[in-house]
Amino acid sequence: MNLKKGDKKLIGAWAFYDWANSVYSLVIGTAIFPIYYNSITGGNEAKVSFLGCDFNNATLYSYALSFSFFAVVVLSPILSSIADSMGNKKRFMQFFCLLGSGAVSALFFFKGVDTLWVGIVFMVLASIGFWGSLVFYNAYLTEVAYPEDHDQVSAKGFIMGYLGSVILLVLSLVLQMKPELFGISDATLPARISFLMVGVWWFVFAQYTFKYLPTNTFDRKPSKDFIFKGFQELATVWKELKTQRELKLFLTAFFLLSVGVQTIILIASLFGDKELDLGTEKLIVTILLIQLVAILGAYLFSKLSFKIGNIKTLKITIFGWGLITVGAYMLEKENPYISYQFYALGGLLGLVLGAIQSLSRSTYSKLIPETTKDNTTYFSFYDVTEKVAIVMGTFITGFIITLTGSMKASVFILALFFFAAFVVLSFLKKTKYVS
Repeated sequence: MNLKKGDKKLIGAWAFYDWANSVYSLVIGTAIFPIYYNSITGGNEAKVSFLGCDFNNATLYSYALSFSFFAVVVLSPILSSIADSMGNKKRFMQFFCLLGSGAVSALFFFKGVDTLWVGIVFMVLASIGFWGSLVFYNAYLTEVAYPEDHDQVSAKGFIMGYLGSVILLVLSLVLQMKPELFGISDATLPARISFLMVGVWWFVFAQYTFKYLPTNTFDRKPSKDFIFKGFQELATVWKELKTQRELKLFLTAFFLLSVGVQTIILIASLFGDKELDLGTEKLIVTILLIQLVAILGAYLFSKLSFKIGNIKTLKITIFGWGLITVGAYMLEKENPYISYQFYALGGLLGLVLGAIQSLSRSTYSKLIPETTKDNTTYFSFYDVTEKVAIVMGTFITGFIITLTGSMKASVFILALFFFAAFVVLSFLKKTKYVS
């Protein structure tokens, strides 16, 4: 079914992929899996063996994530340029969706230290599937909505994602807290069932998106030398990027803020567990709070951007993230009110989380030349920028944990990246759609 650009049904189908895949980001990337991994590998400061080497369990976790993001950095520009030249980015998106959902489901078999390889290998593959599919998903934004609607449509996607992931997280939370209601006696089974539910949820709900997304918007014809043409597309967009000042500045600012944002998202629950000794229930409640407030944040800041412009709104959110990193550094587990302080910090994080993710995506989409047919290749640079930032952020975290045995110092360092992003964004000039 070919729906026209701007059609509400097409926009809804595009946004629904956030509903489908955001359960991975929350349950696997942020909530259940990091806590489960820390517990199953021996708890705080535990040593594990992988590929013949001994690691601190948190360090191995950070390095494994860094490797998965590095793989996406290498693959996405090449695959996206090939997809643009052949006009079949939906196929690539479907492949990565299948890879990610299948890998997440396979985490069901991660039962203990003796199956650590299952946890690491399929965590890496799931991460590649998730982030790989987003390269192509984000590129569709310019094909389903007009530039003046990008802020609202991007926010709609994230709101859908937050709602869907909260539903599945609540189901997972019930499994974790009341396993006896389901006749479960194996302590590892509730978490492993959650991983399986994520895989099935992601794959099943994604089919609605794939049903309505256009297959070949610009009617490009596949050719035998598609790999060569894919590299030509990549080279063309690279040359165009070098001549576009505002796009380069935004990507620089986006890189800097992503080092902080994405690293915090990935290590938040691990930080609460290892540094503050908060129990699983408190951590999951905090994560639920973050998701619910993020819905409000995405909506409010999309409205604010309409009134004061994308640049000023983004700067406000970056300032909020800077406060979060400083606040997290100042938390002390001995404080009797540590739980409430962590909840308050989580509420602030949720408010700016939905805002910065949706606004970053929509702002970039507005800066892409309206005449281009290489949307996927352009967005591959956006996604590569984010992944390189995550590689740097997770590597810095793992390295500092190795040096100091603490996550606090690494969290404080992230504040410097937010400060730098704020400064760079201040040099961005107004354009036709970005003010």
